[in-house]
Amino acid sequence: MQSEAPSWRSLEIFSHRGLLLAACVGVICSSIVLPFYTLGIFVVPVTEAFGWSRSEFQLSLMFSTGIGVFTSPIVGWFIHRYGARRVALLGLVGLSVALFLPSLNQGNLLLFYMSYGAMALLGAGTVPVTWTTAITQVFSQQRGFALGLVLSGTGLCAVIVTPLIAWVVETWGWRAGYVALAALPLLVAGPWVWWLFKLPKDGEISKDSSPDANAPEPVIEVGLTLSEALRGYRFWVLLLSIFLVYVVQSGLVPNLIPALTDAGIPMSEAATAMSSFGAAVIVGRLAIGWLVDRFWAPGVAAAAIALPVIACLMLLQSLTLSNAILASLLLGFAAGAELDLMAFLAAKYFGTAHYAKIYGFLYAGLASASGIAPSMYAWLYETMGTHNAGFQLGAIAFTASALLVLCLGRYPTFEPSKH
Repeated sequence: MQSEAPSWRSLEIFSHRGLLLAACVGVICSSIVLPFYTLGIFVVPVTEAFGWSRSEFQLSLMFSTGIGVFTSPIVGWFIHRYGARRVALLGLVGLSVALFLPSLNQGNLLLFYMSYGAMALLGAGTVPVTWTTAITQVFSQQRGFALGLVLSGTGLCAVIVTPLIAWVVETWGWRAGYVALAALPLLVAGPWVWWLFKLPKDGEISKDSSPDANAPEPVIEVGLTLSEALRGYRFWVLLLSIFLVYVVQSGLVPNLIPALTDAGIPMSEAATAMSSFGAAVIVGRLAIGWLVDRFWAPGVAAAAIALPVIACLMLLQSLTLSNAILASLLLGFAAGAELDLMAFLAAKYFGTAHYAKIYGFLYAGLASASGIAPSMYAWLYETMGTHNAGFQLGAIAFTASALLVLCLGRYPTFEPSKH
């Protein structure tokens, strides 16, 4: 008797491998990832060139992420109206233009801030809602793992793009670094997205995902409308949990190297902590994606979010390099889990019929947290004269977030959407 086990060609991951690859490259070259993971490279050369303080320079991140509060819901609407592929391609072109602008700056701090704001505005179509919408439309059985694969692009950026841009800056200067950065969305991500980021819903099926007798059935879109989601408690529980995580994660990570150098650890050694963070992000993405396909996602989320509590307590106890590397691994694993958990939980609890709009509003909460966090942590250090206050805040916020996500309850069931 022949085995009834599905062939490896019938797996969703294989059937839509081109879409996955294009979306992952899109995440690497997105407006939320490139500015964040390369900011530290430009701090010293730019501030030395123009005489700015480091806190003034780091405030630019608030402009690149803070504007996402307003653009993300709009992007969700555009995706629902015009499709993720068109929005992504337009966003990649706009982001390349915006990333080029800092290379032209002659010392005007306001224009520098505006250039980072342009990254969020012109590159709005590259935010995670674009890529995750495509995944939730196509995947059902392996959705969590697929989201993990795509969103591992954030960790890949830290591992690949960050050292590449650092080499360009060391070799040709910071202006060349911004030019190289600007080339990535248009010349690297653009072709992949053009050729492979195509959805069956739009009648655009890439060659690698052509119909197959053993291929998984297409996903039927069901779920809540945006207004229905906003009226339910689960939306606000998830939003608050996300906000708490990102307000401390986005404050801790950019300030980890300064905390280590303030403790007397050389910059070259302190940088290994960030390398550990990037590698752990990739592992976290894939591991959590695999787990949520098999276990209750809020329980997996709570366990992942609890790991940074240990990291914060370790840093409070002793700010040594070994402690920092281990803490970075824990923070990175959790950071790798958070973004795809938000995408997975949004699809599970609100459905896929209006996923882009709902995710856009959730992402606005993430963006607002990421925007205020760096300057808030800088203020805490300047006021308290120690990094311990930030570590204490992190332990409290991560604990509260882990408890909140457990309140989401059982997965709901949805009838086919009539909206």
